[in-house]
Amino acid sequence: MQRQMVTIVIALLVGFSLSSIAQHYTKGAAPPPAEKASEEEAPVHHEKGLVSLSPGAVKEADITLATARGGELEQVLTLPGEIALNADRVVHIVPRVGGLVRRVDKTLGEEVRAGEVMAVLESRDLAEAKAAYLAAQGRLALAHVTLASAEGLRAKKILPGLEYQGIKRDFNNAEIELRTAEQKLHALGLSAEEIGQITQKKSAAFSLYELRAPSAGTLIEKHLTLGEVVESNSDIFVIADLSTVWANVTVYAQDTPRITPGQSVHIQTEGFPIEATGKISYISPLVDESTRTTRARVLIPNDKQVWKPGMFVSARAVLKAEPVRVLVPNDALQMVNNQSVVFVPVGEAFKAQPVTVGRANKSMSQIVAGLEPGDPYIAKGAFILKAELGKEEGGHE
Repeated sequence: MQRQMVTIVIALLVGFSLSSIAQHYTKGAAPPPAEKASEEEAPVHHEKGLVSLSPGAVKEADITLATARGGELEQVLTLPGEIALNADRVVHIVPRVGGLVRRVDKTLGEEVRAGEVMAVLESRDLAEAKAAYLAAQGRLALAHVTLASAEGLRAKKILPGLEYQGIKRDFNNAEIELRTAEQKLHALGLSAEEIGQITQKKSAAFSLYELRAPSAGTLIEKHLTLGEVVESNSDIFVIADLSTVWANVTVYAQDTPRITPGQSVHIQTEGFPIEATGKISYISPLVDESTRTTRARVLIPNDKQVWKPGMFVSARAVLKAEPVRVLVPNDALQMVNNQSVVFVPVGEAFKAQPVTVGRANKSMSQIVAGLEPGDPYIAKGAFILKAELGKEEGGHE
């Protein structure tokens, strides 16, 4: 009997506890609400015929708005090409004398200023030329003193005329000898200022030859090392001015009548988003017998040095350019239900606007109807909007 009473008491306590918990939730105590999704994580919303994306989704899809405007629709001929050095701006540096390399001041890829010392050689030929110059100076000074004395004696009728003529001839020869020695130093690359500084007191530096850059540019080749002996015909440095480069374009024989000097050409790299426009400055008059091609040259500005010699490029030669009222990128055009459309903004949504397409090339298309100059449209990211529109239409089938 006592055991039955204990069981009844426990059942009553459990029932009271469950009743209290149920009453608590019935009066409004509810689980905490879920956090509100951020604007970037908001889902895509669709209305019939429209596509609505959250600002975060628009940014992530890189959807770009543009304004419709006219332009020139170019008909182009696409040809292969390669970037090369501007050979008119390449300098090969050859020492005027041979000698031992005592110092090298520049490294590959370094920018060089005009007149800057690039290396120092120790040259016996230079030392001999400087010594010959000083000797010629001394002989001329002595001949000048002798001539002045002879002229005084001749005025006093002491010096015979024939002897005077011999002294004057020696003076003239000394002058010629000095000029010859000076010209030889100029030929070795010394300036008039450097020649004027040659004195016997500086004989220790007679053999040192400073190799200077004749023009500014980038050091692209270097063919000497410290302690090496170089000859006077050694091509030891190559400097290139990379502010401009050439695009050498391969022109097939059948296309040569369509390519002319002065023609505009758009140059684009293979795999890099850089592009430049130049004009054809030269066309080779010869066709290669084996490849049946010729070469056209386009000069390209390269101030930022983004064009590297050796790059393969695609060259689009402009054959004809016609003005059109509305011109859009081909990426802006999409096909929806077998109809060409561009997407236009409608409030915060986007609508597929049917358009009539006229002439086109590989990058741009003419819009004949459906889009007017000044109308906003989606120039980039239209494919994303088409995909979202397809999802919306599929959901309504």
